[in-house]
Amino acid sequence: MRVVTAVLLVCGAGVEWAGGQQQAQGYDKSAARATVLHDANVYVAADADSQKVSLVTPGHEVVIVERNGPWVKVFANTDVGDDANEDNKNTPEFGEDANVTPASGWIRDKGIVGGSTAGGDAILYGAAANFEDEATHPNAPKGAAGSAHLLYKRVVEYFPNSDLAGAAAWRAADIRWQLDKLDASTLPSAKEQEAYLRPQLYEGELKKVMKRYPGSGYAAMAAYDLLDNKLCGDWQGLPKCPEMETGLYQKYAQQYQDSPKAAEALYNAVYRQGVAVTMYMVQEDRKRSDEAAKRTLALAEDLKTRYPKSDYAARGASIAFRVSQGIPVYGSDRD
Repeated sequence: MRVVTAVLLVCGAGVEWAGGQQQAQGYDKSAARATVLHDANVYVAADADSQKVSLVTPGHEVVIVERNGPWVKVFANTDVGDDANEDNKNTPEFGEDANVTPASGWIRDKGIVGGSTAGGDAILYGAAANFEDEATHPNAPKGAAGSAHLLYKRVVEYFPNSDLAGAAAWRAADIRWQLDKLDASTLPSAKEQEAYLRPQLYEGELKKVMKRYPGSGYAAMAAYDLLDNKLCGDWQGLPKCPEMETGLYQKYAQQYQDSPKAAEALYNAVYRQGVAVTMYMVQEDRKRSDEAAKRTLALAEDLKTRYPKSDYAARGASIAFRVSQGIPVYGSDRD
């Protein structure tokens, strides 16, 4: 995830860089902000035969300054490097178009959605959801997840009072988190046991969700994602990691009992205690293995009691049964 720190100052027809603030003569940026739902070429003139100067991809912003029939004059990609879009301006933003330079020009007047668009919140949210769905398919379109992330963000920015704003904020933050997580998993440091030895994933968007929607399911799910920054990389066959992670997930399940992720968190605690049972046995530490087995059974029973209709309750029961039968949960279970 990469971003360019750059800002626009328009002078006449040209572009010039100035002072870290984006300003232009003759328009109100806050009122004219919009985004596009499709790839939009930016032309020098209101003519498809004129020179192309830039490309605006779904979710990136334009600032509308003039209309001419089926054409709209814009400052395109004005969100690239805009400090207002990130909690930390030095934090990179993912995307193949990370080095796009903001440019002035003309785009066709179609697929443009801004804060004054009737039903714009649902339009943006739906477009984001479609891109998100496409990103899950084999051979997904390039940049689909990134477009979904940005379009969800525009719902929150343009329609903060919409009933869809909370869900959009969460989904935008989660998409970015999952993509960052995937990128981090390819680094050699992903195998490091201790979390502090790995680059930390950017937490800004998830923490913003928790701040804006305290006590909501969205805040609880954001808190669940944030646990990733505390988990071990490779357990390396040592019980200290599953023991520590058991505590993290158990604490989460206690703090966010009504969270959509609570049952999953409690199951993760069950599984990790089951793993600890096996690891202690490998170390020939029978006492600690027996203690971990008792905790596994207790956690599985708690999971069944609190979330009896969840699939995780059945999965936890399966782990508990394996432990009670002396079947390893971690490594080879072949006798």
